Amino acid sequence: MNILVCMKQVPDTQKVRIDPERGTLIRKGVPSITNPLDETALELALEIREEVHTTITVLTMGIPDSECILRDALSLGADRAYLLTGSQFAGADTLAPSYALGRAIEGIGPFDLLLFGKQAIDGDTAQVGPEVSGHLGLPVVTFVQRILEIGKTDIVVERMIDNGRQVVRVDFPALLSITKAKQRLRMPKLDSVLRSFDLTVQRLGWEAIGADISKCGLKGSPTRVKKVFSPKVHAKVQYFGESAEEAAAGAVAMLREKGFLKLR
Repeated sequence: MNILVCMKQVPDTQKVRIDPERGTLIRKGVPSITNPLDETALELALEIREEVHTTITVLTMGIPDSECILRDALSLGADRAYLLTGSQFAGADTLAPSYALGRAIEGIGPFDLLLFGKQAIDGDTAQVGPEVSGHLGLPVVTFVQRILEIGKTDIVVERMIDNGRQVVRVDFPALLSITKAKQRLRMPKLDSVLRSFDLTVQRLGWEAIGADISKCGLKGSPTRVKKVFSPKVHAKVQYFGESAEEAAAGAVAMLREKGFLKLR
């Protein structure tokens, strides 16, 4: 089985701040990490390989420094790694990256299974995986939690839905978007780390994937982010007294004042 895991390098959102005047993210000094849900997708691919013979390819689109997350994936056991990079891909929304990723996947494939994290923590759109499936004409199963069965021509998965869980059987090739799993990404083994030193991360530009430049980056993005801001917090705490009796009396008085309780 040939599996592709699509990954993204993102800023650690717990440490990102917003410039109140410009309305932009302050990325200076903020460390970059592998998108956590993409780590879940990689872990799922590694678990599949424990059941069936599998070749795992990892792909990311980003700046040259994004190669480090692919190196991490290789040290964990991935077999091939590709970095889609270039200034032509900058400033994009979700439509342009999904087009470029689709073109890259067509060029480095074929694959039986494409695994995407459900969403990236820097944008939280959950759109890229399904959009890639649309570009490639593949069936997509979203919110996948775990694999139940792997056949020669299909796979059975369990996915989250609003009121429970759903079991889905889908034929290969297919794309799955993965939710956060219970098991964290494993630690690399020494032999995998040593093996990764001999592997090359292949870089691809827009010409290498045969992309239409008008569909890439800012040119291929129909949406624009007008402003990013932190909502103002207006929370206010009111204390009614130290004793239970004082607190109860104060709460009742406040509710009557607000009109939630009527005087008898």
